[in-house]
Amino acid sequence: MRKKLHTLLFAFLAVLLLFSAGFAASGEPQSAQAKEIKAMVDKAAALVEKKGKDAFPEFKKIGSEWFKGDAYIIVGDMNGASLVNAAFPKFEGKNNLDLKDVTGKPIVQSFIDVLKTKNSGWVDYMWPKPGETKAAKKFTYVKKAKLGKDTVYVGAGFYAE
Repeated sequence: MRKKLHTLLFAFLAVLLLFSAGFAASGEPQSAQAKEIKAMVDKAAALVEKKGKDAFPEFKKIGSEWFKGDAYIIVGDMNGASLVNAAFPKFEGKNNLDLKDVTGKPIVQSFIDVLKTKNSGWVDYMWPKPGETKAAKKFTYVKKAKLGKDTVYVGAGFYAE
């Protein structure tokens, strides 16, 4: 009887986990902003693959297609090192694998985790807008790209508010 109860409980939890994973996967933002960010990241990833690190200075130009308003390109390696962060250059050249938002969510690790099973995806977390200190809900789209022989992530995001 006890074994049957444990089996039923395990089955229920497994179904619940599968349902929540499917819901999260289909919960990607569908707004016009999300489509613009996705297009920007796809184009930036292609530029990284074509020009390598020579693309990085272009991503940092304020007012360019890569850094407009509070949308900006980020590039990092799959070990957590930040290669480009146009709005927060203090993170560049540092390993940010342990960087967490105000709720304790590991941001960079979440980017990498998404890309372990797919070529691209969305991550939501709390992060301040450029020039501000108060955290706001942010959705970031990340995509794998080749930088020479290495795999990197290229991303950009938008704020929900």
